[in-house]
Amino acid sequence: MAGLGLSRRLRYLAKRAAAVDTANLSRLAGRIAASSGRPKPIILGDMLWSSVRHETGFQDYYDWDFHLLNRRERRTFMTHPKSNHLAQKLNRPEHRALFADKSRFNARFADALHREWLDLRVASVEELAGFLARHDRVMAKVADSLGGDGIQAFSTADIRDPEAWRAERLAARQVLVEEFLAQHPVMASLNPSSVNTLRIITFRDDQDRVHTLARTLKMGNGGDVDNFSDGGMYTMLDADGVAHHPAFDGDGRVFSVHPLSGTSIVGFAVPLWDAVGAVVERLAREVPEIPYVGWDIAITPDGPAVIEGNYNTGVFQLKPSVTGVREGLLPVYQRAIGF
Repeated sequence: MAGLGLSRRLRYLAKRAAAVDTANLSRLAGRIAASSGRPKPIILGDMLWSSVRHETGFQDYYDWDFHLLNRRERRTFMTHPKSNHLAQKLNRPEHRALFADKSRFNARFADALHREWLDLRVASVEELAGFLARHDRVMAKVADSLGGDGIQAFSTADIRDPEAWRAERLAARQVLVEEFLAQHPVMASLNPSSVNTLRIITFRDDQDRVHTLARTLKMGNGGDVDNFSDGGMYTMLDADGVAHHPAFDGDGRVFSVHPLSGTSIVGFAVPLWDAVGAVVERLAREVPEIPYVGWDIAITPDGPAVIEGNYNTGVFQLKPSVTGVREGLLPVYQRAIGF
């Protein structure tokens, strides 16, 4: 990616090399070797080569079946390192904390949240007690967590001592408490234990045009959250909010039908899709200094609600071995952003 700066790329590659998780690399290579019948050393070598030549993370290589793709096809895939370059180049450092701190994000985007929340660092015990009395279920969150880490659901009927509970949450750095969103029944039909969300990745250009780069449907699989890194799964949506392909999870398991609910993932249509587009269009213009964002959107019975905005968003694409689609989204990003 020539326009992103050779020095930045070299620094990033050096940091990645120093932080290589050799156990995870070996584990993923072993899985690919077992399923493909290719020698593990060959897969390992190709994973390392692809990390330099195509800037793929090892999970990227695994998720998007790079061992099946030719050189031209590999060049079409967006990867997490490439996305990181974009975030560092496009999103102004002095404004990133607004998105990195969930409490600050909630305050800034309060009109789009559609849920009550408290920051336990400033809320009194009395305010917390009243909050817990108003809601049957709440979510506690680490304000600066990534990938769903530190997020925990609680039934308020089990909280006998709000002051002691507050102290426990603060000790665990779970400073943010939110009411558990009631999701639209169509969304809940996928997996009722978690709020199943959309990741809509946008770029706002200098002419104030909002480009949608990726549309993703994320689902939990029995846990409290739908994050891919925490047991969840995802599939991609078309421009009308319809899923045409099975979902897959971080272990490579593929699901045409959700294993817990029995709801078909293939053919699933997101409700209130036009309203989703309108909300995301508005959100993408809120902070011009952060033009590249991955928005997590929940669908409530009353309409879309923003969960968070990710200034250093993850990457989502179709899995070639599942869909037969052997082209990634990098050309979409290039056309919109112009690199």
